[in-house]
Amino acid sequence: MTARSFVVVGGTAGLGLAAARLLVNEHRVTVFGDAPDEVAAVTDELGCAGAVCDVSSYEQVRAAFAEVVDRTGVIAGVAACTARWAGGDLDELSPDQLRRIVEVDVLGATYVLREALRHLRRQGFGTIVYPGAAAATSARPDLPVYRAARSYGTSLVESLAGQRRDDGVRVLLVCPGPMPTRLRERADGELLDEAYAQPEPVVAELVRLLQLDPADVSDRAGAADPAGVSDRAGAADPAGRPRMTAEPSR
Repeated sequence: MTARSFVVVGGTAGLGLAAARLLVNEHRVTVFGDAPDEVAAVTDELGCAGAVCDVSSYEQVRAAFAEVVDRTGVIAGVAACTARWAGGDLDELSPDQLRRIVEVDVLGATYVLREALRHLRRQGFGTIVYPGAAAATSARPDLPVYRAARSYGTSLVESLAGQRRDDGVRVLLVCPGPMPTRLRERADGELLDEAYAQPEPVVAELVRLLQLDPADVSDRAGAADPAGVSDRAGAADPAGRPRMTAEPSR
């Protein structure tokens, strides 16, 4: 297999770090993270490239992607794994917490997708995979702000995936159920759900989709998934299997 260049945004923890670990043995990986010490630790561990990037800053996102393109020439795929946890009711969260989740989950998702699309469309090929959240698919009275913020990214990605532009770029969505990852730990959040998805199959599916040849992506990846995962399994599936929307932007 020819080594390709992949960017993992949010690649210093959780799903992003797990995806980087799966990709790094065969490909050139660059992880983006907002904590310099975490970026340094991951790049030392994996022997990959890294960039300190706060996704709420468009200038930082633009500079990080530009540096990767300058170094590798092209980007085969982008895993947009960054997210901010916000458990609890609306009046329990401070204004600073509210502002930060909007900065990361709304502005950050928008900036990352915009820059990824700009570079991939310019080169004429590439895949973007965005891990959404099953919490965004139905009412969550215990997570109103988190659900609202994550719904934005899911809605944006679904709309981008449905554009069907003839530009060689694919925009894909994976929606796993709740998982015990560092997303909550970094925000001092508690696990509020009683059933959890295991990260390993979710990460494996994310990486599989990221590496697909664009010609192999069906209109609904769930129907073609060898593991038998349905395209809308995340919200109701007791096994916590991920929902996938893989409508090509063609």
